[in-house]
Amino acid sequence: MAQKGEPMYRGHPLSELATMNMDSLIELLPTRRRRTLKRGLPPRQKKLLLKLRAARKQQRKGKDVVVRTHCRDMVVLPEMVDLTVAIHNGKDFTRVKIIPQMIGHLLGEFSITNRAVKHGNPGIGATKSSAYVPLK
Repeated sequence: MAQKGEPMYRGHPLSELATMNMDSLIELLPTRRRRTLKRGLPPRQKKLLLKLRAARKQQRKGKDVVVRTHCRDMVVLPEMVDLTVAIHNGKDFTRVKIIPQMIGHLLGEFSITNRAVKHGNPGIGATKSSAYVPLK
């Protein structure tokens, strides 16, 4: 039975999701995620899952561990909740703390790959008229 204030996913408390086997958990996920997981995890995702499980053991010992990954297409599973993952966005790693609301999403959704364009002043030679812009 869920305690008051305990996070839920599709009517199931987080404590129940953590003890659930993979097949019954997969049935709760949206169609695209369900299809992805039914086909099995590729070796790079299995490797990430092993690193996350090792990080969980370290976390229980009181250490703060950050797992770095390029695997942006990994589905967030209940066993990842409360871990910190550094997700590569093409240039650097973005630290993300996994929370229960992220279950069923992809890791890449939490590390944006593009930035807002900030246009500055035109450089010398950018246009014909910029030849007459006084230098600073």
